[in-house]
Amino acid sequence: MRTIVLASTSPYRRRLLDQLGIPFLTAAPKFDEQLEQHVAPELLVKHLAAGKALSLAQRFPDALIIGSDQIFVDPRGRIHGKPGTARQAEKQLRAMAGRSHTFYTGLSVLDSASGQALTDYATFTVTLRKLSDEEIRHYLERERPFDCAGSFKVEGLGIALMERMEGDDFNTLIGLPLIRLVDMLGQFGVRVLAP
Repeated sequence: MRTIVLASTSPYRRRLLDQLGIPFLTAAPKFDEQLEQHVAPELLVKHLAAGKALSLAQRFPDALIIGSDQIFVDPRGRIHGKPGTARQAEKQLRAMAGRSHTFYTGLSVLDSASGQALTDYATFTVTLRKLSDEEIRHYLERERPFDCAGSFKVEGLGIALMERMEGDDFNTLIGLPLIRLVDMLGQFGVRVLAP
């Protein structure tokens, strides 16, 4: 089997890719992630995912490199990423509470030997419950999701923040659309279900 590299140090993406049961390496991409507000979100996440994968092509010259990135768009159309700090996470959740938000996750698989790449994106929409400031602070103290777009970990206690969730692949919300990834890997000859 070809060497597969996940261009990410995210523990969430690593756990998701582990579910497929295929061997892979992880490496930190050397790519500057700029959240450009004037770019359509689907184009932005595809660009970010492809950039991450491409940034490792010289380091892994005969590998399949998986890049992924995620943003969310608020009801006003503004693009947001990871909060980074407790203060920013509290601000983010307060603005999100009681509203619907669409998460865009870009995905790129690059064959570094041939230069061929497949790049796509998936969306997932969440509606958060109305939340008090006390509930928001309590949640942030318990899970500390400062490295997660949207300031929550839906695979943990963050599910309690949700009123409704809509999309084709729950993993998209966590950061790696596995259904689409299985298809893309298959196009490069990696059959996840092969014995």
